Amino acid sequence: MQTPSTRFTDPEKVVDTIVDRFNGRIVVALPLGLGKANVIANALFQRAAKDNTISLTILSALTLETPRGRSTLQKRFIDPLRSRLFEGYPELDYPQALRHGRLPANIKVHEFFLLAGRWLGVPESQQNFILSNYTNAAQTLLDRGVNVVAQMVVRKQDQVSLSCNADVTPDLLKARRAGRAEFMLVGEVNPALPYMTGDAQLPESCFECLLEGPVCDYPLYAPPKLPVTTADYAAGFWIAGLIPDGGTLQIGIGSIGDAVARALIIRHQDNARFRGTIRRLSVLKPENAIPRHETPFAKGLFGLSEMLVDSFLPLMDAGVVKRAVDGALIQAAFFLGPTAFYKKLRQMPDHDRRRIQMKPVSWINSLYRDEELKREQRTGARFVNNAMMATLLGAVVSDSLEDGRVVSGVGGQYDFVAQAFALEDAHSIIALNATRLSQGRVRSNILWSYGNQTIPRHLRDIIVTEYGMADLRGKTDAETIAAMLNVTDSRFQNELLVQAKEAGKIDAFYTIPECFTSNTPETIAEALGPVRSDHFLPSFPFGTDFTQTEQQLLPALALMQDGVSSIGRLGLVFRGARIPHGAFSACLERLGLLHPGSLAERVYRLLVLGALDQTTRRKQSRYQD
Repeated sequence: MQTPSTRFTDPEKVVDTIVDRFNGRIVVALPLGLGKANVIANALFQRAAKDNTISLTILSALTLETPRGRSTLQKRFIDPLRSRLFEGYPELDYPQALRHGRLPANIKVHEFFLLAGRWLGVPESQQNFILSNYTNAAQTLLDRGVNVVAQMVVRKQDQVSLSCNADVTPDLLKARRAGRAEFMLVGEVNPALPYMTGDAQLPESCFECLLEGPVCDYPLYAPPKLPVTTADYAAGFWIAGLIPDGGTLQIGIGSIGDAVARALIIRHQDNARFRGTIRRLSVLKPENAIPRHETPFAKGLFGLSEMLVDSFLPLMDAGVVKRAVDGALIQAAFFLGPTAFYKKLRQMPDHDRRRIQMKPVSWINSLYRDEELKREQRTGARFVNNAMMATLLGAVVSDSLEDGRVVSGVGGQYDFVAQAFALEDAHSIIALNATRLSQGRVRSNILWSYGNQTIPRHLRDIIVTEYGMADLRGKTDAETIAAMLNVTDSRFQNELLVQAKEAGKIDAFYTIPECFTSNTPETIAEALGPVRSDHFLPSFPFGTDFTQTEQQLLPALALMQDGVSSIGRLGLVFRGARIPHGAFSACLERLGLLHPGSLAERVYRLLVLGALDQTTRRKQSRYQD
């Protein structure tokens, strides 16, 4: 019988308890993403930074940092946004020390998932990264000797909810009960968290310490959502036609996930419009062997997702996610999202909130334990995840660059792909944009080969770009190459085909069917034009924290950052010089460039005007039939 937890209002007292218990040798686990106990973590870090007799190891994943601009224009855009969206949020101390090479020698930081792209230039972070499938995270923590778990929680009487992070802690507690681990569970009580049930709900006695009071009453980290592009929507429609009624749905984070959710809602609520869009996207292309599912949802879907992305709530409201499993419409391991998402979860009636069950990641991501029950529940499963790149032979690149530097991490992607092969009538769907803009050049995200692979090609299944679906499961290498070329941007098809022929992997006389040689952004814009002209597919289908002015600035800033070369920027300056006086004044005022006070500001003003003019004209052309 565990004794009730000790409650504190001073984080220093919590640190005293931890340091005394473990004689200054502390291995602390902080949950992925939102659930970190920031106040306790900072107090521990600062104590160890001042006392080198303390050994502190921090084990975590997805350490959140508020956004910061790199260039002058980025800073002018992001700094006011950060002040507005993150006011009162206590930044973690250890990421900044690590990023700037100021981490004391007695403190180590190990992560197994990184904030995408933010740590590429930090050698210490790259060197101390732990590569692990997220299903194995709890065992990884145990193997590293974790003796403190510090988590942000919410309390209701003598019950405590892990809320946003039931992903690892329940499995660690199970190991502790079995005598395989000995650690302190420390909670930081934040009333802003939604009170979630399922395996997230624990008796207070599970916690040795609870920190509460004004020091913990701070706003939740709420990252602004990225806009959904035309290419995202095209991929979203293709994917929405792959989801069977009565099936099981997992959605990954990001703009393509939002596009899938929006397309599913259209399929259910405006089926004629959905079918018409699919027909326009697939015009002149032969029927794919993959069965299409285009009817409204009578049985509905069951949500089974590693991350409870915010678009699941609109899917529930729309009657798409409505197939109940053990009283739940959704089972998920963790969540992170915008402010409105947290608010909606908090304000849900208890009955509705209980239909979202938080479960350990070991339950969500695998079939181990209660396998027959899971097989019965997870019918018609479609696991939708995103990738950075893919190869012509069907391998998927989602976590690292060719030189080994980690962009993010494997997370649960491999686990879901393997689960798709283990279940009947299940598929892994990997979504990616066919191209990207980098340093002013359009580059293909489909390559002949790549030095790092997240999903090996023997687990190839379905890959979707804006240009269609590549059905790869059980196909020969030559058939796989042909299918991947069909969803590749036509500007890169011939070069890739030559590489495949030179390797002897496809017939020397093979030619790409003519119906697939017009894979261009223009054809996608034309196919989606009738829908986008009605503003039926907005850039932010589920809302945004960006103002209208900021939404207008986003594509212009992206163009200036990666969309044009140095010569292209000069062209934007000349273009900006021709813009009538008074145009885009709200955007200029937002960046402090309405009345430039120096030569540099005058140049920035012209650059911004040119970029705004170009992106606005592009957007207007997309809305034309």
